[in-house]
Amino acid sequence: MLHTRIFCFNPLQTNCVLLWADGSDRCTVVDPGMSSPEGTDQLSAFFTSHSLTPEAIILTHGHFDHVWGVKKLLALYDIPVYLHPADKDIMKQITGGFAGMEGFNFLKHEFPTLPLADGQVLGLSGFSLKVIHTPGHTPGGVCLYSAENSLLLSGDTLFAGSIGRTDLAGGDYDVLMQSIKDKILTLPGETDVIPGHGQPTSIAREAMYNPFLEPFNQADGDSPSEGIPIHFV
Repeated sequence: MLHTRIFCFNPLQTNCVLLWADGSDRCTVVDPGMSSPEGTDQLSAFFTSHSLTPEAIILTHGHFDHVWGVKKLLALYDIPVYLHPADKDIMKQITGGFAGMEGFNFLKHEFPTLPLADGQVLGLSGFSLKVIHTPGHTPGGVCLYSAENSLLLSGDTLFAGSIGRTDLAGGDYDVLMQSIKDKILTLPGETDVIPGHGQPTSIAREAMYNPFLEPFNQADGDSPSEGIPIHFV
């Protein structure tokens, strides 16, 4: 069984997701957006209380609110950081860009990363995740899919009742809609979805009720998901 915990960090309420399998003492951290020492302490306390050690960090994209806590974790753990290479420039151009628009002022987030690629399968923490490249919110945005656990981490590609914004540098509405139509709505309806912000949902629910996806709305699989338990911390 795959375990998940969702931590909500920083003023933009970014979902940081921990993933680990039964019997594993390793976990994977997706989008560590901690903006304060208290957030890092909260994660570290959870690792200790559950006898877990982080094995890797995966970034769904390079926006500052999703990468804010990476250096804090790298100061504590020698682990790899995965990011799609098309978002390296997005991450480096934070100061004066998206961060400036949101009223934040801080240094650029630069650290070594390993590349993610569409279709790549990462074997981590006792389970595997398939990388689905879903450009549109950013050029290198990705979703992470576990077919065996009926789980999708959608980053800022798809939200409950909404989609990622496309008015920032590198955003493209038409590209985002194509990504969602071709790569996300084609997944089984019972797939649970943990987005980069907000509440979890399911593919079936968004395919039927998401107003931004009205041209693609369909009733198939319109039943509530009964997948793995998803817990906010």
